[in-house]
Amino acid sequence: MLNGFVNMKIILILFLCSYASGNCLPPYEWPEKYDDTYDCMVEGYKKSSEKLAEIGREDVNKEGLFIRFACIEEVKVET
Repeated sequence: MLNGFVNMKIILILFLCSYASGNCLPPYEWPEKYDDTYDCMVEGYKKSSEKLAEIGREDVNKEGLFIRFACIEEVKVET
């Protein structure tokens, strides 16, 4: 049995993909961790929108870019 407690955080994972190529870049784990799924989801939409704006309309349209994201639990046992 483990001595310690479970400390859960939520991790935001972003995937930049292209309809044109049919591929996605390797997943990017956002450095900040979240206390709950709600905060992670809201931040996922914000960061996706910011990244598309950074890439720009021309490249997004030309390459058929889109961003997917996921919020997953990270479980760490602390002793």
